[in-house]
Amino acid sequence: MPRISTHVLDTSKGAPAAGIAVELYFEGKLVNAARTNSDGRTDAPLLSADRLETGRYELLFRAGDYLRSSGAPVTEPAFLSDITIRFGVADGAGNYHVPLLLAAHGYSTYRGS
Repeated sequence: MPRISTHVLDTSKGAPAAGIAVELYFEGKLVNAARTNSDGRTDAPLLSADRLETGRYELLFRAGDYLRSSGAPVTEPAFLSDITIRFGVADGAGNYHVPLLLAAHGYSTYRGS
């Protein structure tokens, strides 16, 4: 079944990042919201359907609270607080796994499997 999923890894600790609020938007409209679990994943995919709508999606990660609570060196205001990843879904039958690799002063992402 086609789906959009994510997970967050804290690269400074080499461990999953638990407790991060994640929101999924399609064309600017909120589709789903969840929190990462102890494995750094949401308990269920953020979206699963017989077919995904093609178009522009956004994942919004509320990383600032996690970074503050993790003991990371965070300034006020935090260098990173809310992180938005915009991506396109061209294949409505595809699986889109979009991980976030996070540290206090940087992040990266990729299309996972």
